[in-house]
Amino acid sequence: MGLQEDIKQSKFRNEWLKGIVNLIYTYGWMKNHLNAHLRPFEITMQQFNVLRILNGQYPDPISTSEIRNRMLDKMSDASRIVERLNKKGLVLRTPNLSDRRLVDVVISEKGKKLIHAIDLCSKEMDNFIGALNEDETQQLNLLLDKIRDEYNPEI
Repeated sequence: MGLQEDIKQSKFRNEWLKGIVNLIYTYGWMKNHLNAHLRPFEITMQQFNVLRILNGQYPDPISTSEIRNRMLDKMSDASRIVERLNKKGLVLRTPNLSDRRLVDVVISEKGKKLIHAIDLCSKEMDNFIGALNEDETQQLNLLLDKIRDEYNPEI
């Protein structure tokens, strides 16, 4: 089904507005599917994002402020997310030796095992955009990058 049928709107001011609405609608659709995919692992998308960042950084620790800079959702409260992951035993926190205001975070063994378990289901996640072949997916990535690169006002 297309966007117009999904949201029951047949008229748009122009194709650019339709593209914006389509991106927002698709984001919500994908977010719902990702949440459902992560639900059995008892983590949120934001927690998954932090674990991915930490897993990529491993074994080096990273500060909560740097985690915030790397997160997909810049409005997320990285400190609170790290605290919840710490309570679950998925990350380890230590005071930063050079700046007492900062906390260094590293993924724990339990966190690495969880990421590995989620990765075992990666084919299901890949299928969210499985209607596209590899060339189409590369083109999608290029187009999305172009949107962000060409329009970059200070927010």
